[in-house]
Amino acid sequence: MGDYNRDTAFLGQTGPHFSVTFILLNTIFISTGFNGLYIVFVGAAPEHRCLVPEVNLTAAWRDAIIPVSEEDGRPVRSRCRRYKLELVRNLSAEGYAPGTDVDLTGLEQEGCLDGWSYSRDVYLANIVTEWDLVCDNQWKVPFASSSLFVGYLVGSLISGQLSDRYGRKKIVFVSLGAQCISVLLQSFSQSWRMFCITFLFVGASQISIYISAFVLGTELLSKTLRVIFTTLGAFLFYGIGYMILPWIAYGIREWRTLLAVLSATSVVYIPLWWFIPESPRWLITQGRVAEAEAVVRDAARKNKVEAPLVIFRGAQVEFRSLPPSKTYSMLDVLRSRNMRCVTLMCLVLWMAINVGYFGLSLNTSNLSGDPFLNCFLSATTEVPAYVASTWLLKRCPRRALLSAFLLIGGGVLLLIQFIPASLKGVALALEMTGKFGFTVAFGIVYIYTAELYPTVLRNLGMGICSSAARVGSITAPYVIYLGTYNKALPYILMGSLTVGSCVVNIFLPETFNRDLPETLDQMQEWQGWCCGTKTKNYPESQASERTPAKTQQSQK
Repeated sequence: MGDYNRDTAFLGQTGPHFSVTFILLNTIFISTGFNGLYIVFVGAAPEHRCLVPEVNLTAAWRDAIIPVSEEDGRPVRSRCRRYKLELVRNLSAEGYAPGTDVDLTGLEQEGCLDGWSYSRDVYLANIVTEWDLVCDNQWKVPFASSSLFVGYLVGSLISGQLSDRYGRKKIVFVSLGAQCISVLLQSFSQSWRMFCITFLFVGASQISIYISAFVLGTELLSKTLRVIFTTLGAFLFYGIGYMILPWIAYGIREWRTLLAVLSATSVVYIPLWWFIPESPRWLITQGRVAEAEAVVRDAARKNKVEAPLVIFRGAQVEFRSLPPSKTYSMLDVLRSRNMRCVTLMCLVLWMAINVGYFGLSLNTSNLSGDPFLNCFLSATTEVPAYVASTWLLKRCPRRALLSAFLLIGGGVLLLIQFIPASLKGVALALEMTGKFGFTVAFGIVYIYTAELYPTVLRNLGMGICSSAARVGSITAPYVIYLGTYNKALPYILMGSLTVGSCVVNIFLPETFNRDLPETLDQMQEWQGWCCGTKTKNYPESQASERTPAKTQQSQK
């Protein structure tokens, strides 16, 4: 393929082309922040109790029909049981008083046979209140959350191959349209099953937007802006959408209207089709060198620099002798020992980080205090994390950074269980610290993985790693659901898995201050104790081409 960075060096590292592309691509990520975690509000369970029908009961018996138990040292009314209505009605008719004439602890109980009564103080209506997803049906809420992440899994697998085959730009905009339609259809759901099915399509389209736009930016932008885009850019704009979400939900307390409004936000991205170019790197891998040169010449015109007569000399020579449309599949990622080892370790890291990140994000509605404020704080915590990751990625090796923040995120979660129940503020602060650690790790693992894979397999490799991450995110709602049995259990599981993943990270090769690999031959060899240290031996011709790049990096 030649050296893309060398062939396009005349464009410089900054300029109007790179700046406009940087801004437009980043705005796309706001939509993923809008639509990623609205289940926190749509699926939140408000205060509820068994519904008592309009029967002949005294005020005392109507108040006493709900059993009272003790939780964390305070009396709490049962959410799923009531005293048997027929028995209570007879006692009320005979003039007995609850507590004085009748010992309530000995009365027979029954389930909420007439449904539930919900508090409207926080939510006017959501899927929990509409379809009674409480008590025996409480499991349906984490199942609905998991259907989103199953969609992430499907979208990760499909979008990678579609993007490598049809182009990054096309898949970005097709996915934006699919997300808009899916969220709108979900707002018209007539059952819990329909909600889950449409949620799967929401997840598939959303992760497809994220991965394709992320890779498109990685390949379009200069080396200087690439690190900013893949950390502070993409993630910060996702965080902006995430931060705005609780305020939209605060103003719109009815779930169908909320989803319709969120769906409409995708329409504003239609004009961007005429301003965002296709990736020249991808065009070259498809043998479409003339189109790639046209994109680069347009960039040169916008940056007000002169392009050479022939830009990709090496690419033209290569594609005269090789098939122009060489395509890669999932098997190519697993074909060599080097690629298998790197991929396997990336899968473990992505899965562990996703369990912690999404587990803490989904848990905001279970924390004490205002759910909208808690969600906003959780989103706000990500902003300094993105800034920190951007600053550190410019100066520090990827391996050490990732291990450090995995230990911070996992270690803090293991400490939360030792905080007394009375110190809710301390527990909340520790949880936000854990979210900070996971967010930094999330930003690092994205750019780390993108730097490990060569251009011909980068989008596919990112898609596979993101698919494995969905195994973690699919289980995250159920990990949080375990808190209904033991509040410390979710923190123990998430913390232990995260700390353990640090061991895997030390086997990956370092990518700091190295050029992005373009072909499989340029990909670094995997280094690990079980296989020993491997060193890639390049032919003399390749070595002479790589030496200037290394010298340039060492001077920087």
